[in-house]
Amino acid sequence: MQTFDVIVLGGGNAGLCAALSAQERGARVALLERAPEELKGGNSAHTGGAFRVAYEGTDDLRRLMPDLLDSEIESSDFGSYSGEEFFAELASQSQYRADPEVLDTVVSESLDTLHWMTGKGVRFMPIYGRQAFKVDGKFKFWGGLTIEVSGGGLGLVDSLTRRALKDGVEIFYATRGRQLSRGLDGLWRVEAANGEAFSAPAVIIATGGFHANLRWRTQFLGPGWDLAKVRGSRFNTGDGIEMALDAGAAAHGNWSGCHAVFYDLNAPAMGDLNLLNMQKNYFHLGVVVNAEGQRFFDEGLDFRNYTYSGMGEKVLRQPGGVAWQIFDQHSEHLLPDEYRVRQATRIVANSLEELAGKLEGINANALLNTLEQFNRAVREDVPFNPAERDGRSTHGLSIPKSNWANPLSKPPFVAYAVTCGITFTFGGLQVDSQARVIDENGLAIEGLYAAGELVGNLYYVKYAGGAGLTSGSVLGRIAGAQAAAQPVPDMALSTSPSSRY
Repeated sequence: MQTFDVIVLGGGNAGLCAALSAQERGARVALLERAPEELKGGNSAHTGGAFRVAYEGTDDLRRLMPDLLDSEIESSDFGSYSGEEFFAELASQSQYRADPEVLDTVVSESLDTLHWMTGKGVRFMPIYGRQAFKVDGKFKFWGGLTIEVSGGGLGLVDSLTRRALKDGVEIFYATRGRQLSRGLDGLWRVEAANGEAFSAPAVIIATGGFHANLRWRTQFLGPGWDLAKVRGSRFNTGDGIEMALDAGAAAHGNWSGCHAVFYDLNAPAMGDLNLLNMQKNYFHLGVVVNAEGQRFFDEGLDFRNYTYSGMGEKVLRQPGGVAWQIFDQHSEHLLPDEYRVRQATRIVANSLEELAGKLEGINANALLNTLEQFNRAVREDVPFNPAERDGRSTHGLSIPKSNWANPLSKPPFVAYAVTCGITFTFGGLQVDSQARVIDENGLAIEGLYAAGELVGNLYYVKYAGGAGLTSGSVLGRIAGAQAAAQPVPDMALSTSPSSRY
């Protein structure tokens, strides 16, 4: 049995922030990561590294990006994103089911937490490539997202891991926690699948959700979800959730909900760190049709990072679980790198008739009729502006396009075949604003904390891009601080010396 002050389960963004926070307060920390070292990082490593943060203006952003050039400031409209906006948008996305105290903590602590991360070696930069369009000579950021981590999710994990090792956090790779219990001496014990055992006064669970657990997906999300491709880590199968429930935690949140996106039909069945850019999230700039040649939702309802998390479910319900995103030269040049990876199912044609003939499995005649009706319905008297909700819509269609509507009239035409890629699940554990895990009586479980995607308090129905990494960092940092302050139980002190002394 190896004894520590704090045990962290999971080596993604939330777990690493928790470990660093506990270590800087003098705790001896063990971080147990199920994956082998070469596949470390959990879902965080599979992200683009965008962070949603409340800020009042450029001075706040300079705290996070001290090497921001004057020329970048002059050529960019960073605007502001107040705490009130941040809170209101996430509350609205959850249909006001999110825990207001926990959400307020995430919002109010977001700027300070990200600034703390810069001191741990994380480098932030403007998210020009995915969240800014040049309008009237200036880059304008949209959808509440302004910054990302240099190197994306992999860069984030590498930076935090380097600092954790430098500071003395002991990381155990290929160590899958299988059982969590609290002994008569008051210490928590973690039994690992490889036979190792660990004990500590405090445990922080940051093992993510259950998106890679095929059986749980079908059981809790519903029929058909066993067919979804896994966009994130293959190791997020709900281990931490199950251990916490067995230890007395309460199940909480939207267990039938998840974040799932349009994913390239050619993407692997499981997330691959060597092939990360297979999502197709800029559908709002084009038209999306199913195998029957019909549009099935309003592509321009809102900015893509407020609607993209529900697209996986929508396409999974379509015939064959497949759809096509179609663009022309009005918008193809605005598509980011995720549309240019070599493995993408990119189909190009010089006419709509030629394109319809190339889309395997689609009703070509119905498609041409759909596109003809759409082209006639576009309000071309309204200017197109991709950096704001421009109101350039359609009229007279049973399913409108509310913004960014352009007729498909400028060849060449380009289509991408997409299916469902699940990123993470919404259901999990309940925590309070101090990241303490709550039991079925509504009470905090002594010495047990949680952070990251298994927190069930925040996401219901929809998910706003960049919120996950921010909430994981904020709650992870809080969990680490609280766990480091967890007193050694008197019974443990009487039976064996604590590693703290």
